[in-house]
Amino acid sequence: MTAELVRGQNHPLSQSRLEIRISAGTPVVAAAALGDENGRIHGTDWVAHPGTPTRPGLEVSRQAAADHRLAVDLDAMTDAVHRVSVLLALPAPGGGPGPARFGAVAAPFVAVTGLDGDEVASYTITGLEAESAVVALELYRRQGAWKVRAVGQGYAGGLAELLTDQGLPEAAQLAGSINEAVARGLARSVQAPPPRPSDGDRSRQAAAPAVGPDQGGTAPQGVPGPVPPSYGGQPAGGTGQGGPQPAYGATGAADPSATTGGGPVDYSHPGRRNSAPPPPPPAAPQAPPGQPAQPVAGDATGWSMEERLYNQVWGMFEDLARTTAAYRSAVDFAESRMDKELEQALSDPRSRIGGQGDAARESARARHAQLVGQARESLDRDLVQLVAEAEVVEPALPPAFARWDNPAWHAYRVPMEIPMALRLGDLRLPEAERIRIPMLLRLPLERGLWIDSGRADSVDGSFTDSHDMRRLAMETAVAHAARLLAVYPAGEFTVHVVDPAGSGAQALAPLTQTGVLAAPPAQGAAGVTDVLGRLTQRVDLVQMALRGGAPDALPPGFDTSQHLLIVNDFPHGFDDRAVNQLRYLADEGPSVGVHLMMVADREESAGYGPLLDPLWRSLLRLTPVPDDHLADPWVGHAWTYEPPLVPPGSQVLHQVLTQVAAARRAWDR
Repeated sequence: MTAELVRGQNHPLSQSRLEIRISAGTPVVAAAALGDENGRIHGTDWVAHPGTPTRPGLEVSRQAAADHRLAVDLDAMTDAVHRVSVLLALPAPGGGPGPARFGAVAAPFVAVTGLDGDEVASYTITGLEAESAVVALELYRRQGAWKVRAVGQGYAGGLAELLTDQGLPEAAQLAGSINEAVARGLARSVQAPPPRPSDGDRSRQAAAPAVGPDQGGTAPQGVPGPVPPSYGGQPAGGTGQGGPQPAYGATGAADPSATTGGGPVDYSHPGRRNSAPPPPPPAAPQAPPGQPAQPVAGDATGWSMEERLYNQVWGMFEDLARTTAAYRSAVDFAESRMDKELEQALSDPRSRIGGQGDAARESARARHAQLVGQARESLDRDLVQLVAEAEVVEPALPPAFARWDNPAWHAYRVPMEIPMALRLGDLRLPEAERIRIPMLLRLPLERGLWIDSGRADSVDGSFTDSHDMRRLAMETAVAHAARLLAVYPAGEFTVHVVDPAGSGAQALAPLTQTGVLAAPPAQGAAGVTDVLGRLTQRVDLVQMALRGGAPDALPPGFDTSQHLLIVNDFPHGFDDRAVNQLRYLADEGPSVGVHLMMVADREESAGYGPLLDPLWRSLLRLTPVPDDHLADPWVGHAWTYEPPLVPPGSQVLHQVLTQVAAARRAWDR
């Protein structure tokens, strides 16, 4: 049960490793100060801030952002530390546009959670007006135990006044260095790290995927979402083989010592540190004076290299979105000012006589060209940095994040645990054609996928007929399904295919020939009825067990893996009952590990009227050709999506699926 604190209220803490989540609705600077028994800060090395984000047992964000996650390990605190104060501040002028006081924004929300994501206590900081810095809450030691107290003490003088009140002699200098670090962008505004469950095991959380404007305009970003409920006594999509497993030794065989002795089974990974904070990210080499630092793969926040690369990729996405938005804003301003100046020149009759009008028009156009040129120079400067970063990040990506032509796939081995996210393609903007940002979707899936086969032309204007679109759509679906099969542990992901007319046989060859499918593709109305009936029954059974509080009552040998149903040529071969079952699977399936991948043209199902509108809205729409249908939440850019196609003539898909099939057969024995 979460304790919702009010100002001055405290609550005991039963865990030593915690996460402090901050949601402010506007970019804020997050810091943390260590204090003695009297709450005094003894020096600048007692403060973790964007310029110096890590201290013993403490890690804060490296940037100003609307959402933060601070990692705290109370057991790693020295005996001299009796208090950990969480500080929030609005960026000082020069650190970016934004409000100057907390009274002008929504009340910040702070929550203390365990590593499993469960909230221990939360606090909404209300009553702020002219304050630009605030002590949100504090963790304090009392008689050997730790507690959290809601503080909410604001300071109109900003960080300098706050730190002075905390007893820091160098308050003004430290506040200046913090503001300078934010203003210089020493760390970008990136997605917060995912939750870190207790005992080192990480149950992945799904993303709120990006969809097109016709589906609500949700962002193409990975944000934490609800974890599917556990069933069969194991969390769906958890670490290892579908949930907590016996401890494994270096060879991968079960360690008998981990499961004998009569005591409780220790599910922690023997090679994973559970109490120490993560090692610092790799440092960039010293740059020459006046030159930007060289990019380094994995220099974002995170408790693993995978997590850091994930955060770095979406940091690049945000950087590109913002620098492009600044360029477009500058161009719009230049054009608006030129139009206004031309209108003023033409509205004055005196300017129409002689050469005054021509001179005014030339002057307006010259100022417009100057502003646009300056904006383009700034954009190009940022793009050079992003291109350099992409060149070092792309080769370092693990297979789940990498393109099909990345050498990481040639060294592919079936994983022992699911990754944090999956690459569904690339994103780009017209102003930056050289840069492709990986589109990463958090795992396990929270919603199904819709491969739209109804588009007749691509964003580059090239024409594609309906037959080619259906073929490309099915090939794209197979590439997505193959990647999902490849990144899950053996036996933890099952794929079913419904192909009523058999039109997708050629595209499905990589799946059918390697034997990774649960059964041959279902054909005809009878096949559609059988597959949909079995999956619907599965969803009903698991939901009844969960709602009845008896997940252990599922039948012995019940398959707890994630299931994906690929549907081709919809609505051909589907009657009204089958359509309703599809809608049911799209709505209720993801919560219990059953997902849809529709390969369909929406117009072909127009005869059903608005009945199918909820189905399309519940799916993440992707295209088999480049299309600018994705939007971001920061500035509303229309991003061009490029599907993850396998290079022509490459055998990587067949090689990967062959290994997956072999691992699946070994798992089933």
